[in-house]
Amino acid sequence: METELIIKFIMGLVALLAVLLLLLFIETDKEKKTSNQATNTEVRSIRKEISQELHTIKLENLESLVRVIKDKQSDASKLSEILDLIIKYHGRVHKKLGLRAHPDFNIYVNILFTICRHPNANKDLIIKFERELQELNGEYKQEINDAITKGLNSRRV
Repeated sequence: METELIIKFIMGLVALLAVLLLLLFIETDKEKKTSNQATNTEVRSIRKEISQELHTIKLENLESLVRVIKDKQSDASKLSEILDLIIKYHGRVHKKLGLRAHPDFNIYVNILFTICRHPNANKDLIIKFERELQELNGEYKQEINDAITKGLNSRRV
């Protein structure tokens, strides 16, 4: 009878130990989930900040390239090099917003207009840039053609 009591007592202690271990791991998982959620939120905010900084850097870089194009002293080889950089790194325009062009497309209209009016730009340079821009942004073909037409019409012959 005494051994039976000792066995029941040991089984009770093992059951109690199992319940306590279960509670320990459940609380640890909750803490991990909470810390993981906090970490995920921090990572998301950091990623968002980085993407905003990259967008700002990209726009600043594009603006510096546009400044070189607007410089009337730039020769044809420099213009060709700058236009290749624009196509390579900034060639894609955001998709249209319904029937309207994305507001960032105005930068490209300005570039096209400036190239058409630039004294050192030649027809090959203009046509090459126009075709490459149209290849990358098929839905903007009409707007690109309109910008080229306006630029060439405003050019002093």
